[in-house]
Amino acid sequence: MTEVYKGRNISIEKKKVVLPNGYRKEGLIVHPGDAVAILPIEELDCYLLSQYRYCIEDYIIEAPAGKCEPGESPILTAKRELAEETHLNAERLTSLGTIFTTPGYSDEIIHLFLAEGLTKSENYPMDDDEIIEVRRFSLDEVKNMILNGRITDAKTICLFYKAFQ
Repeated sequence: MTEVYKGRNISIEKKKVVLPNGYRKEGLIVHPGDAVAILPIEELDCYLLSQYRYCIEDYIIEAPAGKCEPGESPILTAKRELAEETHLNAERLTSLGTIFTTPGYSDEIIHLFLAEGLTKSENYPMDDDEIIEVRRFSLDEVKNMILNGRITDAKTICLFYKAFQ
């Protein structure tokens, strides 16, 4: 293993691997660390974000989410990110499992949570690189936005599916 890059949020390594069929190759693996995504539900509505993502140079509708800090459990990350991004606290956070985001080149795992029993939290300042608008949608609206391609964020689609199917 050779570390190719180490930054604040990710590291990249070059690694020689032997596949189960005996094939040998050298691959790059991106290590962004674990993350969480949260679906805050209130009655028959949910809160999602309209967030600017510079990688796609556009806004995207997505669930609140964020990186786990070193040593921070996913449930604590979920509580923190929910409060920071939506200004909401949850009485109940239910784990809906995990997903691999892009296992072809990354080992990132996102822990999925359903947030219920919502109350207002104190206002946290947004990070300088976050441009976020919190929006409330009916569950039917979200389902239709997924089906018609308005919501294209994979973690949000997985989260919604796991919560309601």
